[in-house]
Amino acid sequence: MTQPQVKPTNIEFSSTEIGGLWSIYMQESMTVCFLTYFVHHLQDGDILPMAQKALHISQGRLERIRTLLSKENFPIPDGFTDKDVNLSAPPLFHDEFALSFIYMTNRMGMINYAFTSSNNVRLDVLDFFNECLHTSTELFGQAVKLQLEKGLYDRPPKMNYPNQVEYVQKTTFLDGFMGHVRPLSAIELSEIFFNIERNYFAVIVMLGFAQVMQDKELQSHILRGKKISEKQVELFNKLLLDEELLGTVTVGMEVTASTTSPFSDKLIMAMINVLNAVDIVLISHAMALSMRADLIAHYSKIVGEVMLYAKDTFDIVVDRGWLEQPPLSTDRHQLLNRR
Repeated sequence: MTQPQVKPTNIEFSSTEIGGLWSIYMQESMTVCFLTYFVHHLQDGDILPMAQKALHISQGRLERIRTLLSKENFPIPDGFTDKDVNLSAPPLFHDEFALSFIYMTNRMGMINYAFTSSNNVRLDVLDFFNECLHTSTELFGQAVKLQLEKGLYDRPPKMNYPNQVEYVQKTTFLDGFMGHVRPLSAIELSEIFFNIERNYFAVIVMLGFAQVMQDKELQSHILRGKKISEKQVELFNKLLLDEELLGTVTVGMEVTASTTSPFSDKLIMAMINVLNAVDIVLISHAMALSMRADLIAHYSKIVGEVMLYAKDTFDIVVDRGWLEQPPLSTDRHQLLNRR
C-alpha cells in the first residue's frame, strides 16, 4: 500500500485559496498569450521594454502557482498556452494598444488582487497575492506615466474645490429624474469616467476580434458586445456633457487592417467572458456608490443587459467545449445516493 506523501506542514488549501489560485492561473495564462503576441510585434522602443517586463511577471506568477499547486498534489489547470497564439499573423493592433492593455489589465489586477488577498489566510498564498498586488500597482503607475508622456492618457474630469465641509440638507439629494438635479459628486464623476475608459477599451478589443473572426456566429456575438459597450460610452458621455463637462474622447484608432486572427477562438471568447465579468462587477460597484436616482436606474439597466449577454457568452463557450470547469466541492448527494 502506497504511503501518503509527508508534508512539512499539514495546512491544506481552503476553498478561498483554491478559488483564488485557480482563477488567477486562468487569467495570467490568458495575459501571457496576449503579451507574447505584443512583444513579438512591438516596434515602439518605449512600450516594448514594459511589455517584456509585464510578460516576465505574468510568466513568473504562473510558475509560482504551479509550484504551490504541485506541493499539494493539486491538478494544474490547462489554462491557455502558446497553441492559442499565432505569432505569424500580422499585427492586429497598433503599438499604443499594447500600452492600453498593460494599463487596463494592471488596473483590474490591483482591484482583483486586493480582493483576493483579503480572502486568503494561508501565509504562503497570502504572500504571493500581496506580491502580485505590489507588482500590478507598480506596472500600473509605469503605464500611466508612459501614457502621459506620449499624450495617450485622458485625465478624469476636473472640478472646483469646495470652500467648506457641508452636510446633506434635503432628501432631494437622491433625486435625479425631474426638476432641478444636483451636480454629480466627485465619487460619481470618478465612476462615470472609468466606466467610459473601460468601455472604450472593450470597443477596441471587440472591433479587432470581430474583424478577424471567421466564424459568423461568434462574429455576430462579438459585434453585439461591442454595441453594448458603445451604448455605455454614449450614455456616460451624455451625463458628463449634461454637467457642462467635456466628454471623454478616444485618442485614435488602434486596430490595424489585418483580417488574420492571431488568437484562437477559445482565447477570444475567454477574453469576452472576462470583459463581461469586469463590467458586471464595476457597474454594480458604481451603482452602490451613486446617490442620484437617475444614475442608479441607468446602472441597473446596464447590469441587466450585460448579464444577459454574459449568459449567452457562457452558453456559447460551454457548447463549444471551451470552458474549463473551476474546482467543485464534493457532491455529497451523489455519494450518499450511489447504488
